[in-house]
Amino acid sequence: MPVSGRDYPRTWDQFLDWFPDEAACRRYLEGIRWRGGFVCPSCGEPGEAFRGSRGRWICRHCRYQCTVTAGTVFDKTRTSLRSWMAAVWYITNQKQGVTALGLQRVLGLGSYQTAWAMLHRLRRAMIRPGRERLSGVVEVDESVIGRSPPNRTSDTEQKQRLVEKVKALQSIVVIAVEVKEPKGFGRIRLRRVSDTSAASVLPFVKDSIEPGSLVRTDGSWAYHKLTKHGYRRDRNVMLDSDDPAHVSMPAVHRVAALLKRWLLGTHQGAVKPKHLDYYLDEFTFRFNRRTSRSRGLLFYRMIEQAVVTEPVTYAQIAGKVKHQI
Repeated sequence: MPVSGRDYPRTWDQFLDWFPDEAACRRYLEGIRWRGGFVCPSCGEPGEAFRGSRGRWICRHCRYQCTVTAGTVFDKTRTSLRSWMAAVWYITNQKQGVTALGLQRVLGLGSYQTAWAMLHRLRRAMIRPGRERLSGVVEVDESVIGRSPPNRTSDTEQKQRLVEKVKALQSIVVIAVEVKEPKGFGRIRLRRVSDTSAASVLPFVKDSIEPGSLVRTDGSWAYHKLTKHGYRRDRNVMLDSDDPAHVSMPAVHRVAALLKRWLLGTHQGAVKPKHLDYYLDEFTFRFNRRTSRSRGLLFYRMIEQAVVTEPVTYAQIAGKVKHQI
């Protein structure tokens, strides 16, 4: 377990002492990425390497040259590592989230696009691959994220065009929430899906929930094969119930309301469907760590993920070219 004051700064004053220049930032990243010593990204050979100029490492076996940022979220960045470190600290210390404009102002960046790209890169480092699945009692349901269809116009043709335009900006998100006894919520999982069919929601359930768990759902036919996959199902048919949906399944409806409020309040609802997946990752990261008392530990965990997350370019983030997997 990382120790405060030894593995990560405890306060902003400590942060300034730990990262006074680029060399200190590189040493910190090297200590996290190569805890057991340098490992060549090309040949995979461990061992001591030559230190070249401009922070480069030169493998003794294959003479491959690289830097500690190569193949990470920070790959080929022209922004200083100190600004990146400050960005991670600022993001993890703001419980309600951060906008690109706010990050630009805090860091004094000259370009809004730079701040926007930094945020999107870091959002890709917020979810840990191979994380533990939810267990126990888990509520699962879908929610529509986006604007509501307009009803102010009396022109039928115009209203239909507006409805189609709004639907193009809407997304279906499947939500899974651990339910604690006697009360309270645990961790959550979110995923954007194309529709509410079994082909879309069952893979999410299998990826997010441990077999043997009790899964509470509505009466949707999409979940009727849960028992065949090793789950127990608690089926709540809303049409036959005297209680409203938010009473029968309070966890998913509470999380859905918080998600919509966060998107609308922090990001003014200006989230395009093609970027929604990464906003869902950020919301999951913040919600699952809402009770954390150590902001410095969150900083450390994000840096841990950043050095093992594949790099992405601005063009890939903006959708100008497809991300190669």
